[in-house]
Amino acid sequence: MKDVLNYQAVKEMIDITSNLYRLGWDERNGGNISYLLEENEVLQYVDAAKVLRNIPMIFNGEELIGKYFLVTGSGKFFKNVAADPETNLGIIRVAGDGESVDLLWGYKGGGVPTSELPAHFMSHIARLEVDSENRVVMHCHATHLLAMSFTHDLTPKVFTRTLWEMCTECLVVFPEGVGILPWLTPGTNEIGEATAEMMKVFRIVLWPFHGIYGAGKTMDETFGLIETAEKAAEVYTYVCAQGGVKQRITDENFRALAKQFGVVPNKDFF
Repeated sequence: MKDVLNYQAVKEMIDITSNLYRLGWDERNGGNISYLLEENEVLQYVDAAKVLRNIPMIFNGEELIGKYFLVTGSGKFFKNVAADPETNLGIIRVAGDGESVDLLWGYKGGGVPTSELPAHFMSHIARLEVDSENRVVMHCHATHLLAMSFTHDLTPKVFTRTLWEMCTECLVVFPEGVGILPWLTPGTNEIGEATAEMMKVFRIVLWPFHGIYGAGKTMDETFGLIETAEKAAEVYTYVCAQGGVKQRITDENFRALAKQFGVVPNKDFF
């Protein structure tokens, strides 16, 4: 077996978690990431027959049976991932019963996957139905988006339009817009189901007063999705501080932008 620490997926996870902590979006043990791995790649680094532990889940993920994931650990601080990946990360496989996962590497010292694992797995199932290449689900507490949830109208159309108007690239990066949930208790099947339903339309979902869920094909794409929305929210904060919007990008401008970059914006948001 090759050294797990040389696995590109693990290296990417270390880089992204370090960046998220550096940006202040994942304080303490806030935030979590799950990465659907390619079987032919992961089996070069772990022995599928060597199960370290079986860990129960609080929902049935039968659609994911046999799939491998790299997942951040419950209660683990992102700032510690780079120094000790084996304690703070784990490679798991959804077991044949669909109601537990087999630990193949990591969570040293008795750790378990993030408590948000149900929400992650439900979102993976939803996104794979839309795009079979979507492999990453990322949750963080992006500062300005979180702040906006206290002061801004929380209907998806109005919230999305504000973000689109703050940075020209936003419509190109998330043309479908931003989904928004009511406040729900984290770590429950209820919030997982609601997020997954939103993920059938949106790749980025706001949990008001809490944070953001994003999905994408790669770590970079998913991070960049959240990063772009967060930058727009930061600009919005400055605009409000400077006295509010006096001019804006128009529907006509947006349509020209969409045509130029070959994207199809959410027609309900015009």
